Amino acid sequence: MNRRLARTWCIAFAISTAATLTAATSDAQTYPSKPIHIIVGFAAGGGNDILARIIGPKLSESLGQPVVIENKPGAAAIIATEYVARAPADGYTVLVGASGAIVVNPAVYDKLPYDPLKDLVPVTMVGQFPLFLVVSPSLPIKSIKDLVAYAASHPDKRHYSGASPAFQIPTELFKMRTGLDADFVAYKSTTESMTAVLSGEVLFTIGDSPAVAGPIKSGQVRALAVTSAKRSGEIPDVPTMAEAGVSGVEVALFSGLFLPAATPAPIVKKLQDEAIRAIKTPDVQERLRGLSAEPVGNTSAEFRRIIEKELPQWTEIAHKANIKLER
Repeated sequence: MNRRLARTWCIAFAISTAATLTAATSDAQTYPSKPIHIIVGFAAGGGNDILARIIGPKLSESLGQPVVIENKPGAAAIIATEYVARAPADGYTVLVGASGAIVVNPAVYDKLPYDPLKDLVPVTMVGQFPLFLVVSPSLPIKSIKDLVAYAASHPDKRHYSGASPAFQIPTELFKMRTGLDADFVAYKSTTESMTAVLSGEVLFTIGDSPAVAGPIKSGQVRALAVTSAKRSGEIPDVPTMAEAGVSGVEVALFSGLFLPAATPAPIVKKLQDEAIRAIKTPDVQERLRGLSAEPVGNTSAEFRRIIEKELPQWTEIAHKANIKLER
């Protein structure tokens, strides 16, 4: 009797599994059949918003459905990330997830309403990019040495801006390496952070290259250093942190696409393949490089391995910078 019951359960499980796989394959064949919503955890104009608006039209073109960009800023992209993690796992709600939400937030927050590896599945990395330290061109600051000296002589201006812990941690490391004293002020996007610099609300900001490359080139802001190991090919006049005399502040962030964890594998692969195809097109490559971002376009498995590697690295950086945040 027990053997017969066990055999019955095995048959039932096999039938159920086959039905699930068949349904998932069928869903992938008809996917997408309605608009796809790409969720950005920052205000319009920030680096991730820019990347979403570069890749979105390409996906719409190849998938044959509208791609709608939705900005859900706030709480260091926690609001947007949780929203996608809890969304229906059908491929129609996609997160533009940056390093901040995926590998930095888990390093600095004791409690998060999502787990980046359990609640989300990576689709592909769109690009990697460095950070630039910028100040207002109206200030008499043309080097890191000038910045440190100016902050020391103007205690009422010792504030810096940032859109998430992904910018706060490198800045805190920068402060440790230089002895500069400044307090963090949070904004909803790098664009807002730069506006704060220009208005005099803060002294400086360290922002992501997709958002700051244009203003640097146009002279709206003055860049003092870049966090990459070598100078940006698009903005070659800006020295690296090491060249500017600051060691140990070498940082590169990423931005990529994510789906809810339970999304059927065939749908994940279809979106992955179409996104990679879009990232590899010459015009997208040119636009990303023009923003000092390096196009990537890797597989879901490759992207996941990068996240697994970076999570403990950012935890170590947060520990060194003595940053622990509460929600």
